[in-house]
Amino acid sequence: MHAGRGRSGAVWALLVATACVAFAPLASGAQDTITYEKESEAAFRQQLAARQIRSVTINKRLRTLRITLKDGRYLLARYPPKTEPRVARELKAKGVAVSVLSKAQAEAEAKKAPRHHKIRYIVGGVVIALVVVAAVVFLIRRQRRLADY
Repeated sequence: MHAGRGRSGAVWALLVATACVAFAPLASGAQDTITYEKESEAAFRQQLAARQIRSVTINKRLRTLRITLKDGRYLLARYPPKTEPRVARELKAKGVAVSVLSKAQAEAEAKKAPRHHKIRYIVGGVVIALVVVAAVVFLIRRQRRLADY
């Protein structure tokens, strides 16, 4: 048995393990972004009455409220057309910190297309392909080693 064959197999295994560890966060979609749960206007009104809301960011273009609750959850609610001034007044009356996105920020958020995480599937496929290739190489080398004896 050659000493180099065992060492190269270990190198291959190390390379595959390194690739899996390096690409795993991309494949699993690990992100540092905040995810907002959608919420109805009625639920928003109940939370406002119960003073559970810490802060709200208003997007006039999309007519949305990005809500941060006192318990740390993030919610997204929509308000009816042309009611933004009333909603802002109600929030301020309850002592909620209110911020309104500028026109440029609101337009930038509106332009964001919904992402279907295509890259996640591509990276996952590449990782699986690497694992399959490594397994095939391992099996071929094993068969050759067994045939040498």
